[in-house]
Amino acid sequence: MAPPLPQEAQPLDRSSWVPLHHQLQLALRALIDGGALVPGDALPGELRLCEQYGVSRTVVRQSLVDLEHAGLIERAKGRGTFVAQPRPPQGLVQSLTGQFEDMASLGLPLVSRVRRLELVPADPPVAAALDVANSSDVVLLERLRLVDGEPWVLVSTYLHADLMPALRDFDLERGSLYALMASLGQRPAQGRRIIEARHGSSDVTRALGVAPTAPLLLLSSVGYRADGHPVEHFRAYHRGDRSRFEVHLAHDDPGALTPLLTLNPVRPPPPT
Repeated sequence: MAPPLPQEAQPLDRSSWVPLHHQLQLALRALIDGGALVPGDALPGELRLCEQYGVSRTVVRQSLVDLEHAGLIERAKGRGTFVAQPRPPQGLVQSLTGQFEDMASLGLPLVSRVRRLELVPADPPVAAALDVANSSDVVLLERLRLVDGEPWVLVSTYLHADLMPALRDFDLERGSLYALMASLGQRPAQGRRIIEARHGSSDVTRALGVAPTAPLLLLSSVGYRADGHPVEHFRAYHRGDRSRFEVHLAHDDPGALTPLLTLNPVRPPPPT
């Protein structure tokens, strides 16, 4: 049985227009944000929370659902509810920083393990992304990125072949690829990124340390120099339980906006 919360339960304001489930969510979130509850700590059961805060089980369940959707708690069937490990946030569309820079800005140690660095023939999707002929040589750089020693994302990056000498001489395990590309005048200045929910191959799931059926987030990107020339294409499989993407929105000319969400077409079944 989980212990009671690490402070006296404060009564909720029943005269407030703020719904009780949201007040309870804020109270629990304050304990997590303030460090009274840390990742791995068990939360009291639903009945205990009902008693401590004087609310119904429906209120407690809605609060826990909201906290789970926010990535702050995790539920383990038959074991209980626990404070979740923090998920490193990543900007999806608003900036072209690299993961090394993103994690450094958050004070999180990012380490890469280089799994492959070689010249490979470009398949049609890679050739189209980099604007090269099919089967021409391109660099494949495959890295497993770890945060605090835990696998987080598996990235396959494709680059033009003339970058290979500089890549071989660079510390790709602890350095920023974008910093190297900037020094060579090849850093992306603009790009297009697409995110999809996918299951990974057995190689991907083993590398990330997740179950074969675990949901993954696949981020695909093409990066262009300021002159419009494509210089980078990558496919990054993110652990769904350790990643979230943030999109910063601003009102602009509605007529100039393009949709951020599209639906893949439903393909008809193959003829029998």
